[in-house]
Formats: sequence, structure tokens, C-alpha cells
Amino acid sequence: MKTTDYTPIPCARYDVYEIAIRRRRRLRLSWEEHGRAHCEAVTPLDLETRAGAEYLVARGADGSARRLRLDRIRAAEAL
Repeated sequence: MKTTDYTPIPCARYDVYEIAIRRRRRLRLSWEEHGRAHCEAVTPLDLETRAGAEYLVARGADGSARRLRLDRIRAAEAL
């Protein structure tokens, strides 16, 4: 099933995520999910495409897995 409401992100933002993954740098991300705002420091692990949308796979500060849709991430700051 393809996600139809995904909006591709700028290449420069995608590059920030790729560099953080390669350098194993934590990021503080702000994103929206299910109508709620979230802010958390994560360790990015991988980027993936599923059903026509792109996702950042990350580990939260508590060790839990995160899969964040890239077009829902509002801000990213390297820590």
C-alpha cells in the first residue's frame, strides 16, 4: 500500500540525517505524530522507504526503537 500524503523533504535535510548516521551523532528532533508534538534526543540508525514514504530509524534515549516519517520532522539539531 502506498502512502499518498507524503511530501518529499529537501535533499539538504536528508543529507543531515545521512551524516548523523555515518558519524553516529545524536540528534534532537522535533516532530508531529498523531496530532501531538514531540521533542527527543535520538541516535539515528538508518533511513528507509516504505509505502512511498521515507523514514528515519532511530533509537530513543530510553533505548526504544523509533521510526519517524521524514516529512513530519519539524527540526533537527546535532548534539
